[in-house]
Amino acid sequence: MTEESKSEIAGQVSSALISAEIDEALDTGQVVTISAGHAIHDTYTAFLPPLLPGMIERFVLSNAQAGLLSAFLQIPSLFQPVIGHLADRSSLRYLVILAPGVSATLMSLLGIAPGYWWAALLLFLAGLSSASLHAVGPVMAGRVSGDRLGRGMSYWMVGGELGRTLGPILIVSAIGLFSLRGLVWMMFGGWAASLLLFVQLRKIPVPPLDDRGNLPWKEAIVKMHPFLIALAGLQIVRSFSSVALTTYLPLYLEERGASLFWAGASLSTLEAAGVAGALAGGSFSDRLGRRRILGISMVATSGLIVIFLFLNGWWQRAILPLLGFASLSMTPVIMATVQECYPENRALANGVYMALSFVIRSIILVVFGGISDLIGLKNSYFLSAILLLGGLFFLPAFPIKRDAAAGA
Repeated sequence: MTEESKSEIAGQVSSALISAEIDEALDTGQVVTISAGHAIHDTYTAFLPPLLPGMIERFVLSNAQAGLLSAFLQIPSLFQPVIGHLADRSSLRYLVILAPGVSATLMSLLGIAPGYWWAALLLFLAGLSSASLHAVGPVMAGRVSGDRLGRGMSYWMVGGELGRTLGPILIVSAIGLFSLRGLVWMMFGGWAASLLLFVQLRKIPVPPLDDRGNLPWKEAIVKMHPFLIALAGLQIVRSFSSVALTTYLPLYLEERGASLFWAGASLSTLEAAGVAGALAGGSFSDRLGRRRILGISMVATSGLIVIFLFLNGWWQRAILPLLGFASLSMTPVIMATVQECYPENRALANGVYMALSFVIRSIILVVFGGISDLIGLKNSYFLSAILLLGGLFFLPAFPIKRDAAAGA
């Protein structure tokens, strides 16, 4: 049998398996369980920012050294394509099951870390645990989402947003009750979550339903290449608005005369509305098409940013929930697109997407700051709105199968 015939048969097998999987209904209970594990895990990894002031004082750190601690937590994201490739070929469900307990232990031990480099090591290991969860978890959720992959990714993202919202509140309260050294007891919450995940998820089929359709990683990357170029372009223009609306929002509002309380609360308002946007974006994309929802979200976000820049006071506060809803509705749609386009290598594709997003956002954080130093924050926000519209040019290159099903 020729290599061409083998490739054709593999493609037919893969297509048949994909069709069988799409016909399945969304298992809401399993998806919610996985998303709850995501929420609890990200609650613990969100401990770091509130812990930094105490660690700066305890270890006598510069701001640069403190910032490097955050980098130790994030750098393992670069390993997600490798983890994803392994997950496509073997069952790595236990990485997801154990992640809340492992990350909870490592983050809780920061309170008794004897020195700076011990804290760095704990954060790096927690970053590896987090990278494993975020490479494999969305694929697990996708497996039980059936033909509602967009909704499944919405649930997944909502879990993460809730965790990042609750984490700072929980750690500040815990420090007030137990002090830094008493944080070690908080690890048991993560292990309780891992036990629940074990009971609920130990039988979920994480690897491909049949490895005959699974491509070698080099061949898979070559196949993804055209889509990755379009995805990278979209992520670059999206990152400008994302960085503006998250990292630099409090600073912009303070420059415009807002109080410190309102400048801080604005970010919580944006994120809370983003939870609803994430849930709606993925769900609507199942019915209306991925490309269509992405286009609507980009146009709406761009327009709302411009409106936001010309408002002040309560009018400005009123527009923030709409802005959060529109801007964060895009992420689950992109995650669903990545898995849908490469079902034979879902975990690898998801890992590549996550690593790509991390690298691009890290670069844009610095670039946006430099641009704002040159032309001011307000003009930088306006530039981010214009660039986001440029993302529309990348959408035709998206091989979005759901659009064909939706008649887009």
